[in-house]
Amino acid sequence: MKTIAQQLNVTEFPFIIRDKNGNQIYFEDSKGYWYKKEYDSNGNEIYQENSNGYWSKSKFDSNGNEIYFEDSESRR
Repeated sequence: MKTIAQQLNVTEFPFIIRDKNGNQIYFEDSKGYWYKKEYDSNGNEIYQENSNGYWSKSKFDSNGNEIYFEDSESRR
């Protein structure tokens, strides 16, 4: 499967995509390593994954306190 940069024929790295709030939601380097992130409406990072297979999920309460965390390493 091609990475986003490969699909777009990007030649300048690092390749970065930001959301409307300025949060970095995608990063890719010239060697094909990438990661992507998702944020909730308060700007808390709620999901991330990378090209090495690692991922993590978080949930936050209305005060911004992390109330849940799970990652690919803890789900063995």
